[in-house]
Amino acid sequence: MYKEEQLTSLLCGRRILIAGYGREGKSTERLVKGLLPHADITIVEGNDNIRGEATRGYDMIIKSPGIPMFVFEAGNGEWLCSPDHITSQTDLFLQVYGSQTVGITGTKGKSTTTTLLYSILRKAAEEKLEGTEVLLAGNMGIPLFDIIPQIDGNTTIVAEFSCHQLENIHRAPHTAILLNLFQEHLDHYHSYLDYKMAKMQIALKQRSGDYFFYCADNAELAELVELHRGEMAGHVSPYTLSSELGTRLKTLPSQLCGDHNISNMEAAYLAARSLGVNEQVVFDTIAAFKGLEHRMELVGTYAGVTFYNDSISTIPAACMAAVAALKEVDTLILGGFDRGIDYEELGRFLAHCPIRNLVFVGAAGGRICEAYEKAKGTGRNTLRKNDYTAIVEWCFAHTQKGKICLLSPAAASYDAFKNFEERGRVFKQLVSSYHS
Repeated sequence: MYKEEQLTSLLCGRRILIAGYGREGKSTERLVKGLLPHADITIVEGNDNIRGEATRGYDMIIKSPGIPMFVFEAGNGEWLCSPDHITSQTDLFLQVYGSQTVGITGTKGKSTTTTLLYSILRKAAEEKLEGTEVLLAGNMGIPLFDIIPQIDGNTTIVAEFSCHQLENIHRAPHTAILLNLFQEHLDHYHSYLDYKMAKMQIALKQRSGDYFFYCADNAELAELVELHRGEMAGHVSPYTLSSELGTRLKTLPSQLCGDHNISNMEAAYLAARSLGVNEQVVFDTIAAFKGLEHRMELVGTYAGVTFYNDSISTIPAACMAAVAALKEVDTLILGGFDRGIDYEELGRFLAHCPIRNLVFVGAAGGRICEAYEKAKGTGRNTLRKNDYTAIVEWCFAHTQKGKICLLSPAAASYDAFKNFEERGRVFKQLVSSYHS
């Protein structure tokens, strides 16, 4: 195993608690037991159980992403255990392989950008000497520890990172991209600032000679970078849609539409070029890239209505970007699980956009509807419903032929579905089978 000694040294002699036993927790257990068969490991699931176990003097607590840091807080500024003992699979991985890693984060667009950049680097690797390899992992669903056996000195790792994976890292990726910052995951953090600072670790924990790319069009992000610029050791490079590169990319043939996707392309382009990829390889890959499931995904045209599945839209900014990109939206399905996100801007957007039909789903849909009415939105056909079978039937009946029906909820899915993927799949199945 490449760099096995470095990895083992981080774990050896530790009394280890694995907090959370989902996909990543199981992956952590496999790696630790493979390296140290006699390691002292305890595995605990459930926030309450983890809180009880955290006080028992562990040298290392390897936290899964789904476990909020506040689980380890005792209150009044005190902790149940030393925060220095809390680590994660991402933290340990980057301490050993960070110099070979390209990391992508942001509130929205990270999966698309990660997959696009991976595709670019794979195509470039095919033109190089045999043995060059590019691996994909991280928040995409592939635990970082699972790819370690495939890594050698010629490997580049492309990884998507969530805020939960980044919040306590000691080493950031050699090449890092921060796409944007919007309100999200407020149920895991004490404040929006705490969420933003978790994301910012991808820049703040870089070393001299590293590269950090960020979108200066995003006001929240640009302000935060400016505030912490003096703490960043890497090369800091902003990009904007109004740049020469942004203008060039707008004219490039692509199956991705919308300014937000042009911005994602810019990030992938800059990171790839910093790694020495030929410009033509970048452009060719962008032109061939088809995008990802549940991300402004074309479902098809049925009874004259074109349906799009944008179930991954869990915040207002993503929903508004999808509407702006598709332009011909006549019916919009919004709402789901309520996480306390501010919907005032979305309400104003809905009140002044030309969409004729609005569907409001779940508790979040109720709050979006309230924001729409507060903004004096009137004259629309509206439906308050939680049953997607009835929703799809209503959409067929009310959407003008030649126009678009868009599922872009601006809310999480956990009130009715396992995740946004299940919500998107159910929507697609109902649409495609309605007239069959």
